[in-house]
Amino acid sequence: MGLGSSCQRSIPSQTASTGVEYWLTNPDRSALFVRQLALLRFSDASSQQPVITVNESQTFQSIDGFGYTLTGGSAMLLNRMDAAPRAALLNELFSTKDNGIGVSYLRVSIGASDLDDRVFSYSDLPDGQTDPNLEKFSLAPDRAHLIPVLKQILAINPAIKILGSPWSPPTWMKTNNNSKGGSLKPEYYDAYARYFVKYIQGMKAEGIRIDAITIQNEPLHPGNNPSLLMLPQDQAQFIKQSLGPAFRQASIDTKIILYDHNADRPDYPISILNDPDAKQYVDGSAFHLYAGPISALSEVHKAHPDKNLYFTEQWIGAPGNLKGDLAWHVKTLIIGATRNWSRTVLEWNLAADPKQQPYTPGGCTQCLGAITLDGNTVTRNPAYYNIAVASKFVRPGSVRIESNTSETLPNVAFKIPDGRRVLIVLNSSPATQSFSIQHNGKRVSTSLPEGAVGTYVW
Repeated sequence: MGLGSSCQRSIPSQTASTGVEYWLTNPDRSALFVRQLALLRFSDASSQQPVITVNESQTFQSIDGFGYTLTGGSAMLLNRMDAAPRAALLNELFSTKDNGIGVSYLRVSIGASDLDDRVFSYSDLPDGQTDPNLEKFSLAPDRAHLIPVLKQILAINPAIKILGSPWSPPTWMKTNNNSKGGSLKPEYYDAYARYFVKYIQGMKAEGIRIDAITIQNEPLHPGNNPSLLMLPQDQAQFIKQSLGPAFRQASIDTKIILYDHNADRPDYPISILNDPDAKQYVDGSAFHLYAGPISALSEVHKAHPDKNLYFTEQWIGAPGNLKGDLAWHVKTLIIGATRNWSRTVLEWNLAADPKQQPYTPGGCTQCLGAITLDGNTVTRNPAYYNIAVASKFVRPGSVRIESNTSETLPNVAFKIPDGRRVLIVLNSSPATQSFSIQHNGKRVSTSLPEGAVGTYVW
């Protein structure tokens, strides 16, 4: 039985005469995001194959980008490469020219994440000391590696969007005076709000614009190092009492994004957005998917359709498995998150070494980078391809458009800024699958091997 709907209005002549470019990513590694030589052609021919109908008259959310977290460890490994191979790799990652995959969105940690070589904040003090006016605040820890690498990336793509996320406040602001766990002391809410302001202003002074921040990475997971427990009522109070007013007073236009944790707790951001005093400062909510269904993002959208949604983290455990990782991540995140209103899809760490280092004591020991860096030697891992199938063509400002989907041909479609359409399709069946793509009443026929992803552009 076909999947398509009946033919729609006639196709404009320019689309009828234009072929469809087709990029194949095959988990058997015979083609790793490679443009196929044959140009597919639209025709009037009917088909007994399943049909994916793309309908650009029905539109959904705009896209901000696809990318990774540039952890401190990733930046350190990149910065230690020789200049020429580093420049070539950064061009491959962040440019759309030639073999570039066009990463368009990055997440960075505010202070250390668990994939830095040590734990730090921008206000580390001897035990017993405090600095509520942040007179000793310093971005010095980021000047060694992160800031230089970000400047090189911005030279390639000045429009790249950067999201900052803290793993922990300075320990003197916390109930347990420790980088791991604890909660933010209410008496330091205002100081911590100023900490965010000083971070954004300090990065701006370096030529790095922070487009958005989340208030806390994984606020319900205080067992990481660094980490912080921040319950929803505490996050709401921090926003309306301190962070929102501090941003407004300092004329900070960086977006404030809630939650930044698993999809099993959509009640967390919804409860904050239900408070109008907090909601006024908030752009949207961010999710990971170590628990819960991706459809939970649509629950948040339904409750607050005026607020945005972002997907900000998913890891792959070493050593990785391209067949399984490509299928799951493309189906659940590239397709699933965007079909559930997300403006971004970000995979976890951009780079690690062959031992998945660096990481903090108590940090993730098996987080496989999108690339493995062994000096100047680059290995491209599953997350590289998971993002590439979308990032090169679905540029910021693209809009998701309607396409019908099925269990064996999950897909998502976009209209991109240059006016073309992009359709990303996964063959999740255990055999090669033929199907047709229908747009404006015309069809092209194609097929995908088992487990393969096709990126179609016309």
